[in-house]
Amino acid sequence: MTKIPHPHPISGAEYSAVELMLDDAEVLLLEQRDLPEREHYVRIQSAETMARAITDMVVRGAPAIGVAAAYGMVLAARSAEPFVEGMRRAAQVLRQSRPTAVNLMWAVDRMFARAEAVAGLGQFDRVAALAEEARTIHRQDVASCAAIGRLGAERVPDGATVLTHCNAGALATGGYGTALGVIRAARDAGKRIQVIADETRPYLQGARLTAWELARDGIPVTVIADSAAASLFAKGRIDLAVVGADRIAENGDVANKIGTYGVAALCHLHERPFFVAAPWSTVDLECADGSAIEIEERGPRELTHLGERAVVPASARVENPAFDVTPARFVAAIFTERGAVAPQRGETLRALLRS
Repeated sequence: MTKIPHPHPISGAEYSAVELMLDDAEVLLLEQRDLPEREHYVRIQSAETMARAITDMVVRGAPAIGVAAAYGMVLAARSAEPFVEGMRRAAQVLRQSRPTAVNLMWAVDRMFARAEAVAGLGQFDRVAALAEEARTIHRQDVASCAAIGRLGAERVPDGATVLTHCNAGALATGGYGTALGVIRAARDAGKRIQVIADETRPYLQGARLTAWELARDGIPVTVIADSAAASLFAKGRIDLAVVGADRIAENGDVANKIGTYGVAALCHLHERPFFVAAPWSTVDLECADGSAIEIEERGPRELTHLGERAVVPASARVENPAFDVTPARFVAAIFTERGAVAPQRGETLRALLRS
């Protein structure tokens, strides 16, 4: 077990998905593609390199890539010339790195607005102002995750077996996690919790990342094939499901890792609650419903190969959507730091704007 090579990680943990170094000159990313076999960090020194790291899933998870993109804007500020135009180019590069997660767009837009506001300062002061803004985004995400965890934990019964899909833990956020934040908060409240983690094909974020996080925390976790979930629901072995989100539409439709819709449908069929945990930055009130969410189509190799070994005939066509959309009618509650809403009962996210 290694510790993050950073003296004061904002994540507050001994590992972190993303941290800006104190000199504001480079960003540390935990190389998530190598977990659980190897734990190590890569150093990012430009917005372009950060965009590639986001696209290639060195760092992943909607809140975490929002934080990473904010830090990418800090790196861009060190050499942008002319400043505003250079920052606009960096923002565009980062926005294109992954299209579905609205947190990334939100963070980049916030950072670009800050860049315009400090354009009249000298370079040192511009970089310092943007670094503070990005660290504020990071701190706010950690605080949001903690608040989401406390709120969601109230709905988790003592002794519950919780199904989760993909990874919505500290690795997918600034720290603590959203879906796993709910699980951690329930455990911290003294509840006896065990977790069943879908392996989450094709990138195995559940098997590689969720299980890694929970095992480190001493929370009992069992990994299953995605196709095994239906059988466990039928046997009454799952009490509820909680997942994260990459974008939530105004009506409560939820875009999350491919396979989430199936989990929600199983919860609906077996009358088990399906919960979504996400920061407010994941909510897109400009998006009326899930049909307006752009779904990222990733390259075929994630499906056709296991490591270097081909497992699909070369002549076969491949479709590899990274996300699906769960309709609001299947969602028992959405937990955010602003509060909770129940889309199944017709409650709307706009009600939380007053919070």
